[in-house]
Amino acid sequence: MTLLVFLGLMGIFLAIGIASVRLSRGTVDDYYVASRSVGPALTGLSAVATNNSGYMFIGVIGFTYTNGLAAFWLMFGWILGDFLASLAVHARLRRATGLAEEPSYVGALSRWMGNVDFTVWRRIASLTSLVFLGVYAAAQIKAGSKALHGVLGWDPALGAVLVAVVVLVYSTAGGIRASIWTDAAQSFVMLGAMGILCFAAVDARGGIGEVIGQMREIPGFLDWMPRDLLLPGAPGLLLVILGWLFAGLSVIGQPHVMVRFMALDDERHLRAARAWYYSYFIAFYALATAVGMLARLELPELASLDPELALPTMSVALLHPAMVGVLLAGIFAATMSTADSLVLACSATLTSDLPKSPWSRPWQAKLATAATAGFALAIALSGSRSVFELVVLAWSTLACAFAPMLIVFALGRRIDERTALAMLVGAVAVALVWRWVGWHDAVYEGLPGILTGTAIGLAGAGRLARRALSLPPPSSSAPSRVRS
Repeated sequence: MTLLVFLGLMGIFLAIGIASVRLSRGTVDDYYVASRSVGPALTGLSAVATNNSGYMFIGVIGFTYTNGLAAFWLMFGWILGDFLASLAVHARLRRATGLAEEPSYVGALSRWMGNVDFTVWRRIASLTSLVFLGVYAAAQIKAGSKALHGVLGWDPALGAVLVAVVVLVYSTAGGIRASIWTDAAQSFVMLGAMGILCFAAVDARGGIGEVIGQMREIPGFLDWMPRDLLLPGAPGLLLVILGWLFAGLSVIGQPHVMVRFMALDDERHLRAARAWYYSYFIAFYALATAVGMLARLELPELASLDPELALPTMSVALLHPAMVGVLLAGIFAATMSTADSLVLACSATLTSDLPKSPWSRPWQAKLATAATAGFALAIALSGSRSVFELVVLAWSTLACAFAPMLIVFALGRRIDERTALAMLVGAVAVALVWRWVGWHDAVYEGLPGILTGTAIGLAGAGRLARRALSLPPPSSSAPSRVRS
């Protein structure tokens, strides 16, 4: 029964994606940004489904299982940072996308200032994007394989291949429009699956009162203060919140999420898209946090094994087989809604940003999509790191590479290509060193990285402005001499 329900919902998602082909205009621009014709509801639901990936079902629940109520600060900081960034950037990015007529996120940034094209920056940014979007996609594929292993006992490699194949089929068929349509359908299954499991877990433990009493018996589980802070007390908590706020702000540096807003039909519809996005985001994240805490009561033995298997393992223990199939489909929906977006973002970079002359034929875009899916699958099959670690690493690196540039542009500052390169390299280097030293356990590495990149950008913009002021004013043409 579980398998039948799961396969049935997978078939529906696949059919929705393939059905989008009838609206295709047969161009690369349509393949990557749906000819900028997507309505606000689809934009908001697709963006939030892409953001709330398999990382939410697997990684966040595993993180909450380990850290308890203190994981709330991750949710609070992440959503607040995401919201503040959206107020400053989304409308400006949509406007710049229309003016530049670029199908890729990196391309839109490189031509933000009109005809100025940061050619070298675009190549380096493209390579950075490809590597870490590929790692991110691998994490989604890995999340799906963990779910199949936890619920059906399948070999993780088989689950990974299944995710990659389904994503490849409808992505190559309909491009970003297929991805957006399936995201919207998947978002409802994701929310429903998480709600069903949360209700079942509370009911199985005897109600909310009993649940709270049992959680109090776990030392430190209901503490608001995160453990292992870099600084004790309130300063340490403030740093944790600030770190996760920057993790949420980092969404503006994620090509696979921001391309949804680039595809919006009208900049004036951003408020409506934002309403869909944040209403869903808050509800889903709250349920994920609750389920992670409930899993600690149901499956205490996972603390010494793999907490990221908490959700699929708990679903088998508590739900009817048909509902387990719905939950499994929800996890797969989450992984696919992000994986397809990541694969298409990589494909856009391969065809539009790396070649000297952009590839303008749809079959070339589809070939690039297939190559990207294969690359992500290879990483997923070979890597051993957790979904949470892989996602945070990719998320923070992409954020440091691109968010500072967007912040500087949103502030109305102009920079030259040398400054843009220094911003990218400096911000990413600081973030990677921060993680290598181990300080990321206390403060998210995107915070120092984004601040470093932004500081470099503002300093470079200041130098450029001073240089422009110091130039002599253009002299008027001298009167021509008339020979007598």
